[in-house]
Amino acid sequence: MSDTPETTSPSNDSSAGPPSGGSAGKLRAEPQDDLVTTHHTLHTPGGDLAYTATTGRIVLREEVTTDDKYDGRKPKAEMSLTYYTLDDADVTRRPVTFAFNGGPGSSSVWLHLGLLGPRRVDAGDVGNLTPPPYGLLDNHETLLRVSDLVFIDPVSTGWSRAAEGEKARPYHGFTGDLESVGEVIRLWTSRHDRWMSPKFLIGESYGGTRGASLAEYLQRRFGMFLNGVMLIAPALNLETLYHADGSDLPNPLFLPVYAATAHYHGLHPDRSLDEVVADARGYADEYRAVLARGQALDDDARAAAVARISAITGLSEDYVDRANLRPEHLRAYAELLRSRRLVTGRLDTRFTGPADHYLHETMPSDPFISAILGPYSAALHHYLRGELEYPHDAVYELLADAVHPWSFKEFEGRAVDVADKLAEAMIANPHLQVHVAMGRYDGGVPVEAIEYSLDQMPIPREARERIETRTYPAGHMMYVHPEARVRQSADLAAFVERASHR
Repeated sequence: MSDTPETTSPSNDSSAGPPSGGSAGKLRAEPQDDLVTTHHTLHTPGGDLAYTATTGRIVLREEVTTDDKYDGRKPKAEMSLTYYTLDDADVTRRPVTFAFNGGPGSSSVWLHLGLLGPRRVDAGDVGNLTPPPYGLLDNHETLLRVSDLVFIDPVSTGWSRAAEGEKARPYHGFTGDLESVGEVIRLWTSRHDRWMSPKFLIGESYGGTRGASLAEYLQRRFGMFLNGVMLIAPALNLETLYHADGSDLPNPLFLPVYAATAHYHGLHPDRSLDEVVADARGYADEYRAVLARGQALDDDARAAAVARISAITGLSEDYVDRANLRPEHLRAYAELLRSRRLVTGRLDTRFTGPADHYLHETMPSDPFISAILGPYSAALHHYLRGELEYPHDAVYELLADAVHPWSFKEFEGRAVDVADKLAEAMIANPHLQVHVAMGRYDGGVPVEAIEYSLDQMPIPREARERIETRTYPAGHMMYVHPEARVRQSADLAAFVERASHR
């Protein structure tokens, strides 16, 4: 891989205007875009890819009107992004994909260096983790083979921040986040003359919440109709994912991932993974009926349910009984391997780690996060500064706690569910294609919770043919599994090529 650094690119936003006034008559210079461009060549078995990489921050501005008088565009935030464009490509035919992770509070590092970008982190996988200082590898399966790529860090993640003197809180919620990421997409598309390009979104986890909503928002606000949306372990309906008093919806949906986790850790030694998952899925309707009976359930029926849930999940009958037939996922991952003095991961239940003590009720931390945080952090900091030549001394927020509490005020009194927004986008745009990737060992956003959310979408039957799903033998970030990453990369590339309508 050859790198040739270029000079920093100036801002091309002509609406910047004069410096704004500060206290005591002092002037504060308005922020400007600070983007650095470099040229690279990726040598792959399928041929060389000559591409341009640009990274840095762009300024978002808000139109200000006072007493019906237009006062110009005021800087509101500085958004960090990295984008890759193939050299000498026909932009009317070349797709572009806008990528982001979730959280809320996550930067785009995971999709960037784990799956999509031209360079990828050397982190290893469960049972074979790469030791510090880790490494970076050429990504021969990069989506750049078929699409230009734009990675976006929402406000307060990565190097994205509210502008000087502005508050970050308005961006720490559903609508503010949606509008700011949408504005980055609009600006990038306009500045690079890509309105005639096939356009795609790809979002992971809460990035799936954002991606499903953005498909509708971009159409409605800007008239930007997409070719496709790729959702990686998407959180579409949060009621399916969090156990709460008064809602039994998540319990049957988590049963298959409990079964798969038990199988992975040797608690179903005489059965295949497919068998134990099918058993859990087959029991789902009966399980719902059992839970619906509540305290009216007679002793024999309760005992039978306890035995069946225990056999499926690998949890003891005593534990299932004490959990009132409702194992909650954070507690279940702490309980399953308690006799081994281990907890499993949540986002990838293949991973295990020691507990801080052995009387814990819930998992003290996620062993999966502990396994990947170091490799991705080291790779990101080296890559942006050392290879993409972007010097910045602020903390790059991989996972930002500052965004919490996240505001869902738009959903007050009802579940946070964005499947209907994706449905609206698909109905208004009959060419919109949807790809959904799921991990069998994803204990945070289980396969069955995603399938349930998709099944509830109010779209015509024929529109459902435009949704494709894929399941991989790993967790939330299924691409940490080497074989799954290669297969997923091929699936995404095939989807983009097919949905580009070129």
